[in-house]
Amino acid sequence: MIQLIPLLKELVELECQEWASKKIDIKYEVRNNRKGYKAGALKKGMEHVYAQQCEFVAIFDADFQPESDFLLKTIPFLVHNPKIALVQTRWKFVNYDACLMTRIQKMSLDYHFKVEQESGSFMHAFFGFNGTAGVWRVSAINESGGWKDRTTVEDMDLAVRACLKEWEFLYVGDIRVKSELPSTFKAYRHQQHRWTCGAANLFRKMGWEIVTNKGVSIWKKWHLLYSFLFVRRVIAPILTFLFYCVVIPLSAMVPEVHIPVWGLVYIPTAITIMNAIRNPGSLHLMPFWILFENVMSMHRMRAALTGLLETAHVNDWVVTEKVGDLVKDDFDVPLLEPLKPTECVERIYIPELLLALYLLICASYDYVLGSQTYFMYIYLQALAFIVLGFGFVGTKTPCS
Repeated sequence: MIQLIPLLKELVELECQEWASKKIDIKYEVRNNRKGYKAGALKKGMEHVYAQQCEFVAIFDADFQPESDFLLKTIPFLVHNPKIALVQTRWKFVNYDACLMTRIQKMSLDYHFKVEQESGSFMHAFFGFNGTAGVWRVSAINESGGWKDRTTVEDMDLAVRACLKEWEFLYVGDIRVKSELPSTFKAYRHQQHRWTCGAANLFRKMGWEIVTNKGVSIWKKWHLLYSFLFVRRVIAPILTFLFYCVVIPLSAMVPEVHIPVWGLVYIPTAITIMNAIRNPGSLHLMPFWILFENVMSMHRMRAALTGLLETAHVNDWVVTEKVGDLVKDDFDVPLLEPLKPTECVERIYIPELLLALYLLICASYDYVLGSQTYFMYIYLQALAFIVLGFGFVGTKTPCS
C-alpha cells in the first residue's frame, strides 16, 4: 500500500487538473513535511488565500467517498442557522463484511452514531466531531483558536473549544458517506490507541480550562469535563479492563471476594441490548463482540493511561492503514480476505498471550477448586485473547 501512495497522489493531481481545465475552481495542495500530522495539514490548508475566502469547509479522510450532492444537503443547515458550527454526517462502511472484525467494528460504530451522536444532537448537548465527513463554519474554527496539534485528537480538541464558545453542533444521520474500516488487527490497534490516548490527553490539557471558563453554564462544564471526557474517555477504558479481565478472574481464586450479580450483569447487559437493538441482523455476533471488546479494553486502558500520564508515546501518530481493493483487478490479489489459522501472520502479540495464560489459570482453579461459576466465561475470554494474541483476526497481511 505504501508503494501505491506516490501513484495515488499523481492520479489525484491529474484529476484536479482535468476539473480545472473545465473552469472549475479547484486546487491541489501537498505539504513537504508531516509536522503536526493531520492538525498541521488542516492548519496549513486553511492558510491559503482561497481557503480564507470560504465561509464553510468540508473535511474528508482519504478513504471517504461523499456523494455528489453532499454539500447541497449539508450547507443549508449552516446557512439557515448561524449558531451551528458543525454539521456531522454518518459513516457508511463499504467493507463491513470483509471479516468478523469489521462486522464487530460496524456494530460499535453504529452504537456510537445512533446512541451518542444522535442523542447528543437531539438533546442540544455536546458531541464530538468525528474528524471526517463533516462541514465546519470557518468563522467558528477561527473563533475557537483553529486547529491544534497538541493531541492526536485534533477533531475533538476543536469541538470542545467551539463548545466553550457557545457554538452548536448538528448530527444528520440521514446523510451517509462511504468509508472503509481497518481490516487488519495491527491497523485497528493503532487507530484505537490514537483515539483513546488523545482523548485522555485532551482531558489532562483542557480540564482546568473547562473549569475556569466563564462563558458556559455549570451544566455544560459538568457534561464536558465529567461525562464526555473523564468518565467515557478515561474511567471507562480503565475500569472495563480491570473489572472484567482482572478482578472477576481473580475473584474466582479468592472466595472472600464477592461480586454482586448486578455488578456483573447490569451495565454489560444494558450496553449489549442497545447494540442488539441497533443491529438486529447481527444479534448472533454479540458474544464475539463482547469477547473482542474485552481484549481491546487492554489496549484502550494502556492508551488512556499513556494520555493521562503523558508518557513518551503520548503523541505517537500512526496512520490507520486501509487495504481496500485498489490492486485487485490488475493483480488478482484478494486483499479483503479473512485470515485463516493455517496462514502466516504478521506478528505475535505477547501481552495478549500473557493475559490469556493468567485467565486460563484463574478459570482452571475455579473449575477444579473454586466455588464460583465464572470459569465458563473466563475460559471464553482466554480463548479470545489467544486468538488475537496469535494474530488470527482480521484480513491477511504480508509477513515481515
